[in-house]
Amino acid sequence: MIILYIALVIGILSLIYAGFNTYLVLKQDAGTPKMKEIAEAIRAGAMAYMNRQFKTVAIFAIILFIILSFVLSINIGISFLFGALFSAIAGYVGMNVSVRANVRTAAAAKKGLSEALFVAFKGGSVNGLAVVGLALIGVSGLFLLFSGIGIEVEKIPHILIGFGFGASLVSLFARVGGGIFTKAADVGADLVGKVEAGIPEDDPRNPATIADNVGDNVGDCAGMGADLFETYAVTLIAAMILAVAQGLSMTFVFYPLALGSVAVIASIIGFSFIKTKKKSAIMVALYKGVAVTQVLSLIGFFTVTMLLIPESGNPMGLFLTTFVGAAVTILLIVITEYYTATKYRPVRETAKASETGAGTNVIIGLAVGMESTFLPVLVIAGAIMASFFFGGLYGIAIAAVSMLSTTGMIIAMDSYGPITDNAGGIAEMAGLDSKVRKVTDALDAVGNTTKAVTKGYAIASAALAAIVLFQDYNGALLQSGKRLIFDLTDYQVIVGLFIGALIPFLFSSVVMKAVGRTAHAVVKEVRRQFKEIKGIMEGKGKPEYEKCVDIVTKAALIEMIVPAIIAVISPILVGFILGPKALGGMLIGVITSGLLMAISMSNGGAAWDNAKKYIEDGHHGGKGSDAHKAAIVGDTVGDPYKDTAGPALNALIKVINTIALLIAPLIASWSLF
Repeated sequence: MIILYIALVIGILSLIYAGFNTYLVLKQDAGTPKMKEIAEAIRAGAMAYMNRQFKTVAIFAIILFIILSFVLSINIGISFLFGALFSAIAGYVGMNVSVRANVRTAAAAKKGLSEALFVAFKGGSVNGLAVVGLALIGVSGLFLLFSGIGIEVEKIPHILIGFGFGASLVSLFARVGGGIFTKAADVGADLVGKVEAGIPEDDPRNPATIADNVGDNVGDCAGMGADLFETYAVTLIAAMILAVAQGLSMTFVFYPLALGSVAVIASIIGFSFIKTKKKSAIMVALYKGVAVTQVLSLIGFFTVTMLLIPESGNPMGLFLTTFVGAAVTILLIVITEYYTATKYRPVRETAKASETGAGTNVIIGLAVGMESTFLPVLVIAGAIMASFFFGGLYGIAIAAVSMLSTTGMIIAMDSYGPITDNAGGIAEMAGLDSKVRKVTDALDAVGNTTKAVTKGYAIASAALAAIVLFQDYNGALLQSGKRLIFDLTDYQVIVGLFIGALIPFLFSSVVMKAVGRTAHAVVKEVRRQFKEIKGIMEGKGKPEYEKCVDIVTKAALIEMIVPAIIAVISPILVGFILGPKALGGMLIGVITSGLLMAISMSNGGAAWDNAKKYIEDGHHGGKGSDAHKAAIVGDTVGDPYKDTAGPALNALIKVINTIALLIAPLIASWSLF
């Protein structure tokens, strides 16, 4: 039990360090009155959206709490509430700091690159530290709470799946709602501003520019924070459940928490290595932080494993599975950067295709996205085989825990992206010196790659977590007296597979249409303002920024409901109508189909985005050329791919798997067919 207390203390330490970094960010200069005015508009829009989103989520959470408490148990209901609450807090805190770090990054850019990087990354680190800290506190704290009221320790991990479900629910809403918000605003701003009016990105004359900057925060900061909070917590819990199901001692149950605690300390040390004064070395500085974190984590993993795991428990094998998880993280970062960075073939090939029009740009971008699924799937498949060889089914779970253990560093890198993006927008809108914009552009260029890289990490980690959850589902059926073999000659399993493979397509269709409808409304509003507000193009008339913010806020809150219903209802219907075999087949179908779609969408969308930026840097005719206009069209298609539908599939996969695990005891002997 001592490990639980250590994890609790490390979680609190993580939050304390997040508070210290917040202090360091807030004490920085916030710039000129004009900069403060723009930043306040972004902050107010972001917080208004988050407040309204959480009110909507709260209604669903209360309803589900009542259902879970009556149908399953009050303890699972309580666990669910804590999961939803902690996930919401993690996203809320991280974004709250990010929308204050953006203007301070722009102001720091006046002094130099090193100062601006310091502020941007410190701001991003708050989100990462809050996520891992709250997850460790939630899992270890609830375990101690339930054991304190007399519940058998072997039963507690299954109760904690409610915590994972609560986190999954918030993650789904945050990913879908935030994604619709950010990409509808972005698409609307680009189509009218860049293509029709011919004005630059972040031009203060564009009525949708504030909504676009707000969207960066609610999509990438709050959305990614909630997403990885859920994956991190669910992976810890799934590994604990698997340990119990396999009859392992409590040392193995608590072992994942020990690994997570070690990696938090390693991440905090790794943060201090991220510094540089050279524009060409920004990515190197970030990767140095990741490398230090991984190396220190592995040293800690070896020490903890040798101290905790008895010789009979295969300590060296388990340590090697942690090495597999770390290797997956590094390989996926390298692969994703290859497919999304401007210095490599896929993006440059997409940019060159723009010379012959939007059609060829879109065709090559789609091909790049499809191609980019090949290596990640081989890496994941290899990791599953290697970790099973070293540690069996439990080894797969530990590899997933190892991969997720550096979540604090990964989220910090992700949140760095929208902070620097906003900083550039504020510098542009406030009319700062071109030297400042060069600094923010250098930071932002790296931020685009880090956002793509972290999405690849999130997708792969979701797949590994879901595989562990599937094993837990099978174990839950076995404990309920139902020993099932998922035979591919069984028609129920085949039907489930088809349904599971279908769900990500249906889900993505609904989400993409939502972005399209909302972007259409934004385009009409921006056109109206250009037409009706006198002097707007001359910079004399002030755009009504709040109109566009209100449009995307209302639409996102409404449009996120149907995708959430699809995710929650589909496993329940399949489980109770077609039975546990069909539901098992559905889980595998969702994992495989969702994984491939998510990778293809995220990487393809990022390739389109960076192909446009590559052209804007002066290649293939530069800004304003026909190739640039074609690339803008490709980027417009890719926006909802990489920032809405693709990332939201992570949440879909895990929501369906956690619900299946929750209802497994109820459907163990149930089938209408």
